[in-house]
Formats: sequence, C-alpha cells, structure tokens
Amino acid sequence: MTRSIPGRLHGLHLVLQELFEQQTDELVKLDSYRIDPSLTGHTPRALDELTTTARRALAETAEALQRMNEGTYGICQHCGQHIPLERLEILPSTRYCVPCQRLQRT
Repeated sequence: MTRSIPGRLHGLHLVLQELFEQQTDELVKLDSYRIDPSLTGHTPRALDELTTTARRALAETAEALQRMNEGTYGICQHCGQHIPLERLEILPSTRYCVPCQRLQRT
C-alpha cells in the first residue's frame, strides 16, 4: 500500500512520474535502434553507452519513486538528514544531501 504524498512533495512525485515515462520511452527507442544502428548515426558502442546511461537514469528514478512510496524520500541515505527541497527540485532522484554527495565522489 502506498502512502499519501505530502503537499510540497506531490509536485516532485509528478515530476518523477513524468521522468520515468520519458526515460522508459527513451530506453525503448534505444533498444529498437539495435536492430539497425545505422538509422541513428551512432556506432554500436555509442548505442551501448547511451543505453547503459538510460537504464541507470531509469533505475534511479524508479528508486526515488519507491522511496517516496515508502516515506523515505528526501532523507539522505548516508547521514539520515533531510535533503533540502531546493536540491530535490533540481535533482529529484538524488539520494544524498550535498555534503554526503561530495563524500561519495572521493
């Protein structure tokens, strides 16, 4: 059972749902290009890289929607603090606050 989404997060939920649909469409399109890569002008290797990136983005969006349904969306997965709404508006699928994101890169 999914939880009710609080007011300010409702807009982000809609953004995530739209991103999920767009990313799914993009992945389907990329997969169809494998039949005839020459139609896109991309090499098979470039198509592989684009597909990998699209799958990763789709997975991150799906995970963000799952966290939203579980009630853990907007909580940093490293330190447990709330991620500022402004950051979520810029990167709706983010899992980390800015300080913890910096730690992930090092």
